[in-house]
Amino acid sequence: MTSIAENLHLARSAFDAIADSYDTRFTASTIGRAQRSAVWKKAKTVFRSGDHVLELNCGTGEDALFLASRGVSVTACDASPRMIELARARKKNEASRAAIDFQVVCSEHLDRLSCRSGFQGAFSNFSGLNCVANLTGVATQLHRLLESGAQLLLCVSTRFCLCEMLYYALRADFPTAFRRCGGSAMVRVAGLPLDVYYRSLRSLIRSFGPAFRLQSVTGIGVTVPPSYLENWARRHPFTFRLCESVDRAICRWPLFRVLGDHMLLHMERV
Repeated sequence: MTSIAENLHLARSAFDAIADSYDTRFTASTIGRAQRSAVWKKAKTVFRSGDHVLELNCGTGEDALFLASRGVSVTACDASPRMIELARARKKNEASRAAIDFQVVCSEHLDRLSCRSGFQGAFSNFSGLNCVANLTGVATQLHRLLESGAQLLLCVSTRFCLCEMLYYALRADFPTAFRRCGGSAMVRVAGLPLDVYYRSLRSLIRSFGPAFRLQSVTGIGVTVPPSYLENWARRHPFTFRLCESVDRAICRWPLFRVLGDHMLLHMERV
């Protein structure tokens, strides 16, 4: 297990390395669009026009641009300088007047933000917080930054992903099938080793409580598979659309909502 500082440095280097291909490999992919659409459906009901929202792990700015298109002001941060560089370029080319401020700031050091108050919400999508060892520390910083009653929307990788376990178990690759179940694993991104943490719902609630009260949990990618099965999704469009329909039907069910590729937690600052 690497130190926190070393893992942060490795994460920054790894995501710098994949930044230029990230939109092609995930954002614009069939699976990426399906999973993001499910997250956005919830975001539309949580964040309102006129809100000032802090986005963690913003990547190339896809979610910030979406929120800004709905009248939300966004301060979006990421540990990767290259991700932020691409996000700023996208804003300039796609929505130059959007109320978005992109900053190179990691989730562990939110005290370095240029704006440190007045947020009506916070948002982190697609597993950025799974790279954070001390999640309680992030929760403490968010509590200081957010106004009372502010909405928190977090999309994190689950500890038990049903599709992943079945896919690799059928190939007799049991270490990969159950790699998340221990709560942490070393994952290689751009050839660099990163410690990734797969927390249970109970653990996440404990990390953010009592400062944040859980409002709802939604499964993201329960039957829609993880992104590494993109080729399968493209070869079987009818089956994939069926998976999307099943997801919409069962994503709030108590058991299935924690067995997807991700789970989406909606919390409120107490």
